[in-house]
Amino acid sequence: MKTLYLSCEMGAAGDMLMAALYELLPDKSAFLERMNRLLPEVEVRTCESEKCGITGTHMEVTVHGEEEESHDHDHLHAHEHAHEHHHDHDHDHGHHHEHSSAAGIAHLIGHMDLPEEVKAEVRAVYDSIARAESKVHGVPVEEVHFHEVGALDALADVAGVCYLMYLLKPDQVLASPVHVGSGMVKCAHGVVPVPAPATAELLEGIPMYSGSIRGELCTPTGAALLRHFVTRFGPMPVLRLEKSGYGMGKKDFEAANCLRALWGDTEDGAEEVIELRCNLDDMSPEALGYAQERLWAAGARDVYTVPIGMKKNRPGVLLISLCTPATREALLRVLFRHTTTLGVREVKCARSTLHRREETLDTPYGPVRLKISEGWGVVRKKAEYDDLSRIAREEGLSLEEVRAKIGLD
Repeated sequence: MKTLYLSCEMGAAGDMLMAALYELLPDKSAFLERMNRLLPEVEVRTCESEKCGITGTHMEVTVHGEEEESHDHDHLHAHEHAHEHHHDHDHDHGHHHEHSSAAGIAHLIGHMDLPEEVKAEVRAVYDSIARAESKVHGVPVEEVHFHEVGALDALADVAGVCYLMYLLKPDQVLASPVHVGSGMVKCAHGVVPVPAPATAELLEGIPMYSGSIRGELCTPTGAALLRHFVTRFGPMPVLRLEKSGYGMGKKDFEAANCLRALWGDTEDGAEEVIELRCNLDDMSPEALGYAQERLWAAGARDVYTVPIGMKKNRPGVLLISLCTPATREALLRVLFRHTTTLGVREVKCARSTLHRREETLDTPYGPVRLKISEGWGVVRKKAEYDDLSRIAREEGLSLEEVRAKIGLD
């Protein structure tokens, strides 16, 4: 199984991810030629960079011939990002990046010279950023306006990473826990802690940690890309390494400011998971349903019940929740707080999985999300039920008729 492992010991940003994946490509010139046809105002170049004696690639994205420098700048709020190179030029260089709505970003993506499935990935990344900003700032998604994240250089970063994933076609994408940095970051409304609010929202459920390095190491764009592509965060599996790539940030820290991408073969897609089990015979269906909701919210991979017979001939329920070692403690707390159990059993398992991703299919009836699972020589596509049922209700059709009309038979 072809595995891509991302080492995020110095966080993640769009330009660093793009540079690390670029180093893995066999045909680098074709990628750069394609990237430089995406947006007329933007040019993508590579340059060699060295951090703490390690040589890698820095992705230089220029807008109107000038590379953006790291500043205090807006990203709906203004964040000082350690890795990304986006800011408004109103006072520095006389250029101005107009604030872009989610609809404006979608329009730019739609006109990119990229395969349709790559454009769907780019849209999905921006949708996740918009939802995070919407929640953090308390505004509807359609009213979210991007500053740094919506600028042309950031759009090139996201498109570049999505296109590189398309070219590399890993069977699975894994990553280390994410180093987010420490300290405070300046924004338009004051000073907020690292990780910044939108980044923290995008990292929910993802293992992350702080450290002695002062600064914002993981940016919203980096967090959104990791969330979209990575199927599991944890230690590197046994990997037969074929090649590695180093994506360099611009700033210098006491540690090498780079993101490393490791490419190689793993024997399978197995991961360590834990089954948490408890027997219940004195809970109402409503209380049991609520407990299951809280388990999902705490990061469970799966939650289900099995009918069982208990002592004194009482019918009962076996409640099973599947989790990773990183979320075990959180799920145990939920089980003891929201169920009547007096004890929880644990079973460690190895789980083999297919790589999962989501695409959006444009149809005459509106967008339909597709869940795609692949790996082990298998490719499966399944339409999102909520989208199919919406079309069925609006058009007076059965689910089977909807699948046929949109070409999913």
